[in-house]
Amino acid sequence: MNTPRSATTQWRKRQAELGFVRVEVQVRKEDAPLVREVAQALADPARHDAACVALKEHVAPASRPSFKSLISAAPLESIELERQQDFGRDIDL
Repeated sequence: MNTPRSATTQWRKRQAELGFVRVEVQVRKEDAPLVREVAQALADPARHDAACVALKEHVAPASRPSFKSLISAAPLESIELERQQDFGRDIDL
């Protein structure tokens, strides 16, 4: 059975093929126009790069160190890494 797709479904499929995803956010009413403008800037190829740079510079947190780099930088000299093998307690059955 061939069910005709709605125009919205077809549009969303084309957008997905272009690499776009739907994102839902909740913001204050007065901030909604700003968020829409940011979304439009990110979707516009002519403004995408500048918008990304500005957002990463002012909004995104500084790059976080990876877990591996944190562990390699940790002072491990005073930590005992060897453990005695514990066989538990003797139990009479």
